[in-house]
Amino acid sequence: MFETYRLLDANLNRACEGLRVLEDYARLCRGEQALSAKCRDLRHKIREAGKPVAADCLLGRDADHDVGRKTSAATRLDTRESAADLVEANCKRVQEALRAAEEGMKLSGEYPLAKELEDCRFQSYSLEKSFLASRRSRAEFLRNIGLYGITAEKFSRGRDNFEVVEKMLDAGIRVIQYREKEKSGKEKYTQCVRLREMTANAGAKFIIDDDIALALACGADGVHIGQDDMPIEKARELMGDRIIGLSTHSPAQAEEAVRKGADYIGVGPLYETHTKSDVCAPVGLSYLEYVVSHIPLPFVAIGGIKEHNIAQVARRGAGCICLVTDIVGAEDIPAKVHALQANMKAASAAGKEA
Repeated sequence: MFETYRLLDANLNRACEGLRVLEDYARLCRGEQALSAKCRDLRHKIREAGKPVAADCLLGRDADHDVGRKTSAATRLDTRESAADLVEANCKRVQEALRAAEEGMKLSGEYPLAKELEDCRFQSYSLEKSFLASRRSRAEFLRNIGLYGITAEKFSRGRDNFEVVEKMLDAGIRVIQYREKEKSGKEKYTQCVRLREMTANAGAKFIIDDDIALALACGADGVHIGQDDMPIEKARELMGDRIIGLSTHSPAQAEEAVRKGADYIGVGPLYETHTKSDVCAPVGLSYLEYVVSHIPLPFVAIGGIKEHNIAQVARRGAGCICLVTDIVGAEDIPAKVHALQANMKAASAAGKEA
């Protein structure tokens, strides 16, 4: 009988340990109090269910002679490459431990307690979904938002970013990325504080290119990083629950973005572009088609997109498209935005009918 209590002891502890990891991750890394509370409440419920057998479990404990310790130490099964890996592994740990504990209760003749643990197991399935939904909700707005605006003052016909962004917001663009590589840190901060206020008043999202410190300092909604910038898992530690976008140029990079916890990806450059000096070669529409078919994350199509080719991009399933110089360099920005939106809407409808 002690073998059964040993099984119960190990799995009740394993389930609660996994929940403690999830609880602290939700509270300290994501800043999500409600999600953290769900983990805590389930952990307490499991402890309560185990109280009637707690003394027997303690007597059955024999950690010094657990043959599984050597197996665990000799493998890399518990490696974590990202926050997403951590969440997935601990959700599975909780679920599997609860199933084993449930069966152990049945062997002990504790059928009411087994049913309580069964209920906890089903709650853990819902909890896993909550973690996934929480991650996805941060950038779901991009899926069909239309145009994604980016600042580029040197292409703006002598207008400053405040005037250009105001016109973009007035025309209905609801996500603005601040990308100004050549300005001083002080000037960028001063501009971003004001642009943050403007976007917030318009109900728009404000994203900072590359600079995590600037994003945090001005209270931006998120940051967009490239393949050669800070690793996304480190960016997540700093950004917490804010949005993280990642530029991708290949299927392998897109799949890695999913694994490592990006909220959305940039897909491109689809065409040749001279907006950035360090841009890679065009990836073409075939990569866009791959992302539409295989990648679950929201994405923004970018790179060399103009009014004359935006229909090609929208027709292939892009619901969020970025044009830089075509918008900021337009003589009449609202008119340009409305024309682009109309082209995009018509092309998207044609793509669905095809």
